Amino acid sequence: MFKWLKLSQHHHTGRLRAHEHTSYFSLIILLLFVGIPLTVYTSYAASPGPEASSVSLTGTMPGKAPTVAATVQVPVDQQRFSTSPITVSGTCPADTLVEVFKSDIFAGSTPCKDNGTYSLEVDLLIGKNTIVSRVYDALNQAGPDSASTVIYYDALPAQAGAINSLDFGGAQLLLNTDAVFRGAFPGKALSIPIDILGGSPPYAINFQWGDASNKVVSRDNNVSFSTIHTYNKPGTYQVSLQASDSNGRMAFLTFATIVNGQPSVSTASSLSNSDTNKLLVLWPVYAAAIAVVVSFWIGEKREKRILQVRGLLLPS
Repeated sequence: MFKWLKLSQHHHTGRLRAHEHTSYFSLIILLLFVGIPLTVYTSYAASPGPEASSVSLTGTMPGKAPTVAATVQVPVDQQRFSTSPITVSGTCPADTLVEVFKSDIFAGSTPCKDNGTYSLEVDLLIGKNTIVSRVYDALNQAGPDSASTVIYYDALPAQAGAINSLDFGGAQLLLNTDAVFRGAFPGKALSIPIDILGGSPPYAINFQWGDASNKVVSRDNNVSFSTIHTYNKPGTYQVSLQASDSNGRMAFLTFATIVNGQPSVSTASSLSNSDTNKLLVLWPVYAAAIAVVVSFWIGEKREKRILQVRGLLLPS
């Protein structure tokens, strides 16, 4: 009954056949497939970078200074004015800073606009003013001067000539600075030197820094002084000053100041901490996988050799 369920032992010789089912070729291909990307990643992570505590520096090589001069289109030559300040405007080369002078005294500065023009409010000297515009490039290299434009400020009865540029005798109040095109970094204090010319003390000067902030400084004399300001972002800012003295005289000055981009300091080694941690895990695991495959291959070869010596292994 149910003879087909009867189990009987298979007749065999009692000798073993060679085991050829382990595909070492496939395992080697798999290890290479993993090892090549791991080696590439290690080489990339270990590529030379900035040394520890090094500073990354960038710069611009000096080129030719501007060769095209600005022009003064407004005002026109021999024009007379009874009020000050006035607007000085004209054309200028792109990517330059325009500085305006009145009888060799700095009157203000402004960046050239994208359309190749500039416009600036300028406080005049009483009497004759010789207006000249000069352009500067990003490296503060000066270009040629514009043609001179002679105008007159008739605050007093018509003047035949200019009053002494540095001896106003209290008749006029002017502001001056040598902070033209001065550079600073965000978060660093920028010092602006100011000269008060003429007028009668005490003085009040309102600084509008061009970043929606202002500061009022009081002075009991006209001795040169400096005031500081800190900008939070890089860029070109138009600084406007308005001063008054005890007799109600007014003076104005507008100039541009440059705030550079903040330099970066690198303190990292050639391998970051995350790269190092990954490599400390991946390479031991990869080495262990190679060791396992090699161990199995050596063990199998040894077992075959032992069985062949004992005559227990059939040829494959």
